[in-house]
Amino acid sequence: MTDAQDTAADSTRRSNGDTSPDDAGSSVTEAPTPLLEPREGIPPVVADEAALAEVVAAFAAGSGPVAVDAERASGYRYGQRAYLVQLRREGVGTALIDPVGCPDLSALGEALSGVEWVLHAATQDLPCLREIGMLPTRLFDTELAGRLAGFPRVGLGAMVENVLGFVLEKGHSAVDWSTRPLPEPWLRYAALDVELLVDLRDALEKELDRQGKLEWALQEFDAIASAPPAEPRKEPWRRTSGMHKVRRRRQLAVVRELWETRDRIAQRRDVSPGKVLPDAAIVEAALAVPGNVHALAALTGFGHRTGRRQLEQWQAAVDRAKALPESELPQPGQPVTGPPPPRAWADKDPSAAARLSAARAAVTTLAEQLSMPQENLISPDTVRRLCWQPPAAVDAGSVSTALAGYGARPWQVELVTPVLVTALSGKDA
Repeated sequence: MTDAQDTAADSTRRSNGDTSPDDAGSSVTEAPTPLLEPREGIPPVVADEAALAEVVAAFAAGSGPVAVDAERASGYRYGQRAYLVQLRREGVGTALIDPVGCPDLSALGEALSGVEWVLHAATQDLPCLREIGMLPTRLFDTELAGRLAGFPRVGLGAMVENVLGFVLEKGHSAVDWSTRPLPEPWLRYAALDVELLVDLRDALEKELDRQGKLEWALQEFDAIASAPPAEPRKEPWRRTSGMHKVRRRRQLAVVRELWETRDRIAQRRDVSPGKVLPDAAIVEAALAVPGNVHALAALTGFGHRTGRRQLEQWQAAVDRAKALPESELPQPGQPVTGPPPPRAWADKDPSAAARLSAARAAVTTLAEQLSMPQENLISPDTVRRLCWQPPAAVDAGSVSTALAGYGARPWQVELVTPVLVTALSGKDA
């Protein structure tokens, strides 16, 4: 047993009393120990097919779960591709793989098929892992496990410290991981991110089992592993920061044209869109609808450092929006596919508003009793949809069927159905 596993076992024994994790989320009583170096040192970065083949063979022959993490270059590069993949497995140690040199990791994904992957905040890393051919058939999400177990702080650093008693250095989480070669301190940080993931998984499994929540967690993990890729977001330009200031349809068209122009440029240059043109500048131009390059240059975000050619391309986007016929201008607000915003319910359907208020209160109370965030107990969107259009006959069977239809897992259906039946029926709990 490793030192870290000893610590995990000790911390689990300490947390196996009659109480859930305390208000600080801590199961460890002594001062935490800084974790400064990987156990076997910093492994060499795998950046060619021959080295990758060796890693595939080694990890296929390893035992137990495999810890997996990925580093992206958010804020620096276009998209969310992986620029480093870290793995660790018993009998193998840690591997650091460069997806730039090895863009196809499907052989590694196949070698680990059927093995449980341990990730922290799995939904953040799975899309970029899928792009390079890695997708788990089974997983354990240590962040989600922490939420279900009632830990108030569920970042990796907080969980490792509170559960295992080690401090991870987190100073390189927001660096530009597309940098080559990667500096040694960054590689040390990356290796340490998977150093204790399996130990953390083991301790959290015991804690969830102690609380009677392990089956709930397993259902959640299965749902994540089996979920299809997310559909591309419709009208992503509407997520521009500061959009709430833009009211008129012609101004919305300016936002759309500038956003789409910026996106094409950012994709071509492989840089973050915000580095091409800030959201604030897009909104500023939309509100002003400048008539020429000189008026555009006077706006915030289009200052003296913006070259004439760049100003002309932005002004051309504004001019395209100005030339659109009324019939092609975007409508205010995003297309609604479900219930209207809750703030409008009181006017549109007072009875639905009352149902929603009662349902929210009931779910909040139940989540507090179970020591977990209410959004993990049941999706707020599911509650809204059920309250806006409840079954014709409200009973346990109809509510359970509706919840399952919206994607609620069996454990969620079992727990929330009784309180939602009461809320939808307008009865006092």
